[in-house]
Amino acid sequence: MTLRNNVTKFAVAFMAALFFGLTLLVTVSHADQIYTVKSGDTLSGIEYKFNNDTNYNKLAKANKIKKVDLIYVGQKLLLKSDGEIKAATKKEVATVPATQSTTSTTTTTGSSSTTSSSSSAKAWIANKESGGSYTARNGQYVGKYQLSASYLNGDYSAANQEKVADLYVSSRYGSWSAAKAFWQANGWY
Repeated sequence: MTLRNNVTKFAVAFMAALFFGLTLLVTVSHADQIYTVKSGDTLSGIEYKFNNDTNYNKLAKANKIKKVDLIYVGQKLLLKSDGEIKAATKKEVATVPATQSTTSTTTTTGSSSTTSSSSSAKAWIANKESGGSYTARNGQYVGKYQLSASYLNGDYSAANQEKVADLYVSSRYGSWSAAKAFWQANGWY
């Protein structure tokens, strides 16, 4: 009888230790973080990057402005473990750990990998939108990047499509890479 009691006590202690260890692991992996907005970031891109319980509407509310797609380089956001997003206070910035950056900026033969990444993202979007065709049409959407005809102002030339697409992506997403991330999350850009 004593052996059975000892085995039971050991099993209960082991299961409790395992449970608390896993709980601690989950808590640590989803701890609150401070995220600093970088050039080219978008709200949806931040959500996609961290792929947690964060959602676009919470990020938008954190900005406390009517134009929800406007964020500023250097702005600090608190990404809480429960999915809440808010503008970080000075105290939170001082006490909560910053997110770990996964972006590298290596240079090769004078051009940064960001440029090749941007070119790759631009080609990826063109392929998804039109198969790379400047003459593709889908209702009001025209050309290689399927821009609204109103953006192109009647000039459907390849040069104008490239120029307008670059301006559109720059103003809306900051970069082609961020636009691609948004496309992957939403099926459009």
